[in-house]
Amino acid sequence: MSILINKDTRVITQGITGKTGQFHTRMCREYANGKNAFVAGVNPKKAGEDFEGVPIYGTVSEAAAQTGATASVIYVPPAGAAAAIWEAVEANLDLVICITEGIPVRDMMEVRERMRRENRKTLLLGPNCPGVITPDELKIGIMPGHIHRKGRIGVVSRSGTLTYEAVAQLTELGLGQSSAVGIGGDPVNGLKHIDIMRMFNDDPDTDAVVMIGEIGGGDEEAAALWIKDNMKKPVVGFIAGVTAPEGKRMGHAGAIVSGGKGTAQEKLDIMAACGITVTKNPSEMGRLLKAAIS
Repeated sequence: MSILINKDTRVITQGITGKTGQFHTRMCREYANGKNAFVAGVNPKKAGEDFEGVPIYGTVSEAAAQTGATASVIYVPPAGAAAAIWEAVEANLDLVICITEGIPVRDMMEVRERMRRENRKTLLLGPNCPGVITPDELKIGIMPGHIHRKGRIGVVSRSGTLTYEAVAQLTELGLGQSSAVGIGGDPVNGLKHIDIMRMFNDDPDTDAVVMIGEIGGGDEEAAALWIKDNMKKPVVGFIAGVTAPEGKRMGHAGAIVSGGKGTAQEKLDIMAACGITVTKNPSEMGRLLKAAIS
C-alpha cells in the first residue's frame, strides 16, 4: 500500500518538450519503476513525435485513451498551466500533479471552483509543489530520489525543501518513508494537509506522520483539529516562519500572515493542543518522530 501513487501508476507528462519537463521526466524514468510508469507526453504541436521513446500526443484525453494513464504531471509555463490542469480534469484522470510555480491566482481560483462546481473526481496536487514519491516504486515530480528510503513514515509538507529535509533525517535514522507528499505553497491549491492526513491514517503501511506547514492561511489548524478527533497514529509537526514579520510574504505566495492570523506560533499552539508533537527546530523533526514511535 501507499497513498496517491505506486509502481503500477501510469503517468502522462504535460509540457514534456520543454527543458524542465524533459529533465524531470528523464530523472523520474531513471528512478525505480519510472521507465514503465511514464507512458506518454502531451504537446499539441508535436503530436506523433516522441521524447526518448515516450510517445507524444496532441491532447491528454488521447494520451490517456491510448496508454491507460490515470495520472499526469504538469510542467507547462504559468500562463497556460491552469488550462493544462483543466484539460487533465476533463480527461477524467485520477490525479493531476502541477509543479508549475507562478500561476496567476485568479486562474487557479477559476479552475478550482469549476472542479468543485462540476464535482469532478480528479485529485489535484499543487500547484507550485515538488510532487509525490513512494520510495523504491515511483516518483512524480522534482524531488531528489536518492535521499528516500522505503519505510513506514508518511511526510506531508507545504515546502519542497523542508520535505527533503524531513525525508533525509528519517532516512539517516533508519526510518524510511511510505510516501512523501508536497502539497505546494500557493494560496489556492488542491489537496490540503487534512486530505493527505486522512489518506495516511487509512494506509496500513504508514505508522506515523511528519506534517510540515508554513505561516499563512488556516490549513494546518484545520488538519490539527481533524487529527485530534480522528488520527490513530503519532504526528510530529513543524511550522516554518516563526520569525516572519506580519504582512511580509516569505518565499511562497501563500506564506503571508495577515490580520494577526496564520502566525507560526498560533499554528504551533493549536497543533500542540491537538496532541501533535511540535518543534520550532527543523533539525529535530526526525529525532522527535523516532521518539514518538519507540
